[in-house]
Amino acid sequence: MMTRLVAAALFLAALGAPAAELAGVKLDDKTRVGNAELALNGAGLRKRVFFQVYAIGLYLPQKSSSAAAVLEQPGPKRVAIHMLRDVGADAFSEALAEGIRANHSEADAKALEPRIRELAAIMAEIKEAKKGMAIALDWQPAQGTVMLVDGTARGSAIAGEDFYRALLRIWLGDRPVQADLKKALLGE
Repeated sequence: MMTRLVAAALFLAALGAPAAELAGVKLDDKTRVGNAELALNGAGLRKRVFFQVYAIGLYLPQKSSSAAAVLEQPGPKRVAIHMLRDVGADAFSEALAEGIRANHSEADAKALEPRIRELAAIMAEIKEAKKGMAIALDWQPAQGTVMLVDGTARGSAIAGEDFYRALLRIWLGDRPVQADLKKALLGE
């Protein structure tokens, strides 16, 4: 009987534990987007030269180690970014735009530009992605891409699942922003 109680206590303790900790940032093993519960698929650190820029986690309805499967997976998704240093809104937005351009044909990237500008406008209102800030990029099928800053929705939803897939390709595309980060987000 005592062993069952200890096992049950350990199980319950594990449920409340973060799934990953990176550079002091704790990422929960589950999160909610709308009415859906999502699981942490993978997490990693975005580095630039010698600096850690942000910790990032990818949350999905179904875990997957295939980038192609993640991009085609239906339902809500979340990219959770936890800033580890201050980055100006322009630099943050330009980095996202560069990641999109690197993973799309010139024509496809051009077609996405109006929505890239919408995201940049939301970032401009925030002015700076500050150290400690939590930025979530959610795909909510009924609304579009929703940006949350420290849990509060910012700006209007950006239409089109193609746009959210373009964002995912920044980290999971054929030319990801960082190869080891792609592997980490895919749970490798």
